[in-house]
Amino acid sequence: MQNALRTKIRALLDGHRIMTVATLRPDGWPQATTVGYVNDGDRLYFLCGLGSQKAANIARDNRVSATIDRDTDDLMGITGLSMAAHAIRVADRTEAARVLSLLPAKYPPDTRVPFAMPTPDEVAIFRLEPTVISVLDYTKGFGHTDLVKL
Repeated sequence: MQNALRTKIRALLDGHRIMTVATLRPDGWPQATTVGYVNDGDRLYFLCGLGSQKAANIARDNRVSATIDRDTDDLMGITGLSMAAHAIRVADRTEAARVLSLLPAKYPPDTRVPFAMPTPDEVAIFRLEPTVISVLDYTKGFGHTDLVKL
């Protein structure tokens, strides 16, 4: 992957904290859900409830699609990422603890969190392992994307 494209992907990951993850329901229909995420460099993680439909869907079929972007009033200023990935449940407690320790840095210090930080036993933590990333950048032209196969 080109350094400029890797830098752009990393800047988009670092500059956002919300993504949409689409999983496959038992009936075959996609289910898109908004989740918070953290990244550790190029590694991307999200959490969900142990009994959530997302966790059950991923346990059945770990193929997901995800998007990261933000709203803008400038149509030609749209930038973001979309990807096809495998969602891998984090089982290693050291990795899980590291992921949870990254969460506070995604939010301003004065952000009020209405609950205690969960433990690795209280949430399902997933790592996304992309197979393809589409880097969307309308500043280069309407609908411009750079496709990165991993």
